[in-house]
Amino acid sequence: MKNKKQPKMYEIEVVCDTCKEKHKIGTTVTKMKIDTCSNCDSFYNNTQEFITVAGQVDKFNKKYNYTLHKKEKKEENKNDKK
Repeated sequence: MKNKKQPKMYEIEVVCDTCKEKHKIGTTVTKMKIDTCSNCDSFYNNTQEFITVAGQVDKFNKKYNYTLHKKEKKEENKNDKK
């Protein structure tokens, strides 16, 4: 017959390394360390910043000397000649 013993629960205080805020949680371990909590994580407090890749696109266009306007002008010139 199996031993139906539950693990011992501890109520510990965890300190966030980023914002130094203390949180009380119930767990089976005696010590726990967290790097980022829900108060300082941008996903949970809706302050996400999206990084634009416009610089990479401009670098590509400069490298290959390609612009949308040049392509449109070439197509217009072909249509005018006909």
